[in-house]
Amino acid sequence: MIFSFRNSKKLVFLSLIGLVSILGYQNKLMAQNDTKTLLGAGSTFIYPLFSKMFSEYNQKTGIQVNYQSIGSGGGILQLTNKTVDFGATDGPMNEEQAKKIGVPALHIPIASGAVVITYNLPGVKAHLGLTPDIIAGIYLGKIKQWNDPQIVSINKGISIPAFPILVTHRSDGSGTTNIFTNYLSKVNPEWSSKVGSGGAVNWPAGLGGKGNEGVAGLVKQTPGAIGYVELIYALQNKMDYALVKNKKGKFILPSLTSVTAAGNISLPADAKIFLTDTEATDGYPICGFTWALIYKEQNYGGRTADRAATLLKLLWWNIHEGQLYTTPLNYAPLSKQALQVAEKVLKSATYNGKPILK
Repeated sequence: MIFSFRNSKKLVFLSLIGLVSILGYQNKLMAQNDTKTLLGAGSTFIYPLFSKMFSEYNQKTGIQVNYQSIGSGGGILQLTNKTVDFGATDGPMNEEQAKKIGVPALHIPIASGAVVITYNLPGVKAHLGLTPDIIAGIYLGKIKQWNDPQIVSINKGISIPAFPILVTHRSDGSGTTNIFTNYLSKVNPEWSSKVGSGGAVNWPAGLGGKGNEGVAGLVKQTPGAIGYVELIYALQNKMDYALVKNKKGKFILPSLTSVTAAGNISLPADAKIFLTDTEATDGYPICGFTWALIYKEQNYGGRTADRAATLLKLLWWNIHEGQLYTTPLNYAPLSKQALQVAEKVLKSATYNGKPILK
């Protein structure tokens, strides 16, 4: 997922400067075995939460965390290159990325967020309801009018204008697209076979916009447009968004509560799972985690045991006390199940083969 800032050019500039600072500053820190400063990079979606968490942690402990929001792919790359202590990503590492990193890496869930279906329908005040088949049909270019019988039949009592549907999507690779297309691949066999999932795909229909702001701009400017953005972005920009029918047959409004509920399921021991098409009765079906990524074995590149312990204590704080800062910033806190898995994953980290956290 990509967090949108008002001045996107400034974000790009600062991210590039930040990346340079990582590459130039890392060796110095590692050489000094500095245990008072940690380096991280990756997901832009999680950046506002990390900024608050790390500021509070610094006040409590004196530990400074230099985190650069350069995107999920960038975070994985910098961890692979051993230029940061931890990466952050909105999609679990794929087989190719895992192969490049070469050794076991741990995925620690930090928080979760939703991808919402937003639209521009003048005169429609209520939240529209959409089913998986309708969403897939629209993005496959098969459903072309808002007053299509499939849409009208499940939105009784709502007067839907006869606008043509303008499909919009991301033109850049993103975690938001990864979550959205993973969802479509799960709920629609045709989408799965023809388009598939990933951070960037060959879209069957529509216009592309760069970043959340690009998609939102297209939707806002065009009556009849539909797009997908993060819940945080939709709330901040007062955009209309739909209820989505989940696997249990319930139409769910995306909210912090329904996103947290999506994680109240049986999670794999490694925490590497998309929360899309959740089995949770009250869970919103298009959402996912943001993970912190670290090497399982922390004795590498001249790292000291103290530095490894400092990193693990930070991440432990993030999934416990740090969760207090999720809801005020419109992030969904970890569910009980997700917290339990996150604890076990962190406790599996070692230094010279011995557990770091007792």
